[in-house]
Amino acid sequence: MSSINIASLRGFAANRWEKLLQQFDDLDALRQRLDYQTYILAAAGLASSLLLGFADLATRGSIEARREEDMQTMLEQVVPSSLHDNVLLRDVKTIIDDKATTLVYVARMQGKVTAVAFQFAASGGYSGPILLMMGVDTDGAVLGVRVVTHAETPGLGDKIERSKSDWILSFDGRSLGNTNTERWKVKKDGGDFDQFAGATITPRAVVRGVKAGLTFFLRHKAELLE
Repeated sequence: MSSINIASLRGFAANRWEKLLQQFDDLDALRQRLDYQTYILAAAGLASSLLLGFADLATRGSIEARREEDMQTMLEQVVPSSLHDNVLLRDVKTIIDDKATTLVYVARMQGKVTAVAFQFAASGGYSGPILLMMGVDTDGAVLGVRVVTHAETPGLGDKIERSKSDWILSFDGRSLGNTNTERWKVKKDGGDFDQFAGATITPRAVVRGVKAGLTFFLRHKAELLE
């Protein structure tokens, strides 16, 4: 909302309030009118709307800045700084895959693509989808995986978080080329990846999700690395 619009809105509100006061100078007479409550409610609604609008304008910038800071921190964990000299947040490609849109952050060194990072949802979690961020080098190997958000059981499924365990690091260096398709499972299912005691569903979903993320990369590799 521009400063001109805000000034106009203030002027309109002041004008309406002045007309209201002029029309009903006698408060006792005003109370006898059926539309008294309507005017009061309208005035209160207008005041509330103005306050909410000003609050939104005051906080919108800081919220966006915080969101970018969080994204930058996440990207730094999945794409080493040694692989790029550009600002990942400002180098983004939009990939449409099976009607779904994915934002891919491109890492470059002296203009040459060295890696990419993207968010995706791993379905099948115990308490719903698990949002992940993954960095992949140009050969299709995982540089890093981090959990962005999840609703898994505290003390069990939350071990997928880097702050709770090292389990998520088991994907580093893995690719569809160096890990057989049948090995992209938890050990309980005959694969390479550990499960958690009392919580197999969560790591199983993440393993499947990472594999799907690598498949997405290979499917769009030419477009991403051009």
